[in-house]
Amino acid sequence: MDGAVNLASKLALLPGPYRPGLVGYLNDYKLLVVNVQGEFVWHAHAETDDFFLVLSGRLTIQLRDRDVVLGPGELFVVPRGVEHCPKADEETHVLLIEPRDTVNTGDAGGERTAPPIDLR
Repeated sequence: MDGAVNLASKLALLPGPYRPGLVGYLNDYKLLVVNVQGEFVWHAHAETDDFFLVLSGRLTIQLRDRDVVLGPGELFVVPRGVEHCPKADEETHVLLIEPRDTVNTGDAGGERTAPPIDLR
């Protein structure tokens, strides 16, 4: 990174919900922004935890035994191997931090699988 990254301007470049945008790297981790709206897919990541930090809006991370509701400035880490499904009733902006080779749909695959759009 050569300077400050404005996350709001990067989010504005995304073509729609659940299309992650790569804003940088931290060692072997991707720094991603994503617009969440509606329900994603139930999935798990066998090799890594899943980090969510809400920048704006309200995100519900559905787990099989409960829901975790996050507002702006709140974060949650889904432990590796735990099935989850993010959803948002309103447009919600989220920062994700994950290993470089992590697939957004984890073990579920399918049409929502999307490589990050390079916004650097």
